[in-house]
Amino acid sequence: MTFAVSSIIPLKQRFATCDIQRWIFDDFCVMCFIGNQQKEVSDALAILVMMREFKIRLASLPGWFGIVMLLALAFLNQVAWAYAAEPIEIRIGYLRSNEIKLAISVLDAPPADDGIAGARVAINDNNTTGKFLDQKFFLEEVKLGPDEDPLPALERLIAGGTFYIISDLPAPMLLKAADAARARGVLILNAGATDDSLREEDCRANVFHIAPARSMLADGLAQYLVWKQWPNWFLISGSHETDKLWAEALKRSAKRFGANIVEERVFQDRGASRQTDSGNVLIQREMPVFTQGAPDHDVVVVADESEVFATYLPYRTWIPRPVAGSAGLVPGSWHPSHEQWGAKQIQNRFEKAAGRRMNSKDMQAWTAVRIIGEAVARTGSADPGTISNFIKAPDFSIAAFKGQRVTFRTWNWQLRQPILLSDGRNVVSVSPQEGFLHQFSELDTLGIDQPETKCKFQ
Repeated sequence: MTFAVSSIIPLKQRFATCDIQRWIFDDFCVMCFIGNQQKEVSDALAILVMMREFKIRLASLPGWFGIVMLLALAFLNQVAWAYAAEPIEIRIGYLRSNEIKLAISVLDAPPADDGIAGARVAINDNNTTGKFLDQKFFLEEVKLGPDEDPLPALERLIAGGTFYIISDLPAPMLLKAADAARARGVLILNAGATDDSLREEDCRANVFHIAPARSMLADGLAQYLVWKQWPNWFLISGSHETDKLWAEALKRSAKRFGANIVEERVFQDRGASRQTDSGNVLIQREMPVFTQGAPDHDVVVVADESEVFATYLPYRTWIPRPVAGSAGLVPGSWHPSHEQWGAKQIQNRFEKAAGRRMNSKDMQAWTAVRIIGEAVARTGSADPGTISNFIKAPDFSIAAFKGQRVTFRTWNWQLRQPILLSDGRNVVSVSPQEGFLHQFSELDTLGIDQPETKCKFQ
């Protein structure tokens, strides 16, 4: 016989929207799982939680009854711990590039602990659950130079017993690590690279993609612009390779959802300083002239992953139009202001741990580590093959505080997920938008669908 968690805490309505919520009673901490799919706990653990929740003071009970209850509590503690399997240690590596990313505004510069901060919070979450299952999670961060060979670091991690890697590496480095890891039975969870090629022609069977692909971000944005009846786009892209890839994704989305690109222009990066005393004056003159003469359009769509010019466009275009893409209305997997669907709980935990709000890469890293933790907790195994099979199962899902549980696509191991659209301060909308339907999942209206895929797992 088992108790559903909701039957234990009917008065705890604030927990009803959380996937994970910590209860702390003195020195006793329980990670309770609730949410869209209620999970069950043993009678022993349920009774312990109930006693703690209502703060029963057993020592104050009268006579022999109090002594009997104290003995029962001690016995139930032993029973609860007996449900755990043999001690398991799970070591997770975090490979990240230490390349400094420039930003036009100092407020947009990535924090020093970008991404890894989310992984650290997730490790703590995993270990809170692991206390009851005799599972211990460890995280080791490795920073690599922009062009550094990832293999020595990977080999060192594997030699130390690490068979799960969270990757925040550029696509070429990730592929090199994935190919070496495959022969060693190591799983890689991509928390950083958005390249569609990693999910398509360069897909790997041992790589799970937590970060959304560029095509997903572009589709999420395009759906909203079409829903707003802004079908005519003036597309401006940067001159760097990543800018071109982002522009291609936007053009694909425009074609997919019936938008019309009235003109394309390229803003050449001349290498000028982003911050000078005369910068505002020059930009105020340059941007209106650069956008002058474009055919009539509803919105300016910008592809500038290199952060060279995009944030200069709002309020400076020749014709007053909204800006979207790399500035203005920006698509992402998360936003620091997001608090819906229980997200306030994870935001509060993250802010307490990191001293700042959670961004997209933090959330992607958190989700990657939690996927491993969830799979280990459910299977009672640390074996990468067992964990891989469990994650690949059609009924596997993970809650990510986005209104629905997210799952993996079987054709390229991309995590299905909603896309948040924000204006820099607030979440404006969440895609997929109403009216964009799919025969299997509306989330599959975002990104490469199964009939389109070029993935042939290697």
